[in-house]
Amino acid sequence: MKTARLVIGIVSIVLFVLVALQSCAAGLGNALQENGEVSGSAGLMLAFFLLIAGIIGIAARKTKGGTITAGCFYAVGGLIGISNVGSYGDLAIWSVLSFIFAVVFIVGAIVQKKPALIS
Repeated sequence: MKTARLVIGIVSIVLFVLVALQSCAAGLGNALQENGEVSGSAGLMLAFFLLIAGIIGIAARKTKGGTITAGCFYAVGGLIGISNVGSYGDLAIWSVLSFIFAVVFIVGAIVQKKPALIS
């Protein structure tokens, strides 16, 4: 499970770049159309939540607290993204992916074994 969390952390850091670039383009499109949507800004927030959760997931993958924290960041990012889907349709995809990452991290924290005490 630690390997899966490491891989998800690395993938989410790489996804940060893709989601951030798409969100900037969507935000520019929203501003030019003056449609009042905030899907570009929400996508940028989701991208930063992916980055933060990925860094925490990599750095603290061996601890239960770090795993739960990363899972919460993924879940909050997914909530922000899914609640603001507008003209930026890919935001729904990235939000669902963020929820999947959150489930993996939180379930991983629940099933993580306690280290054996040496006595």
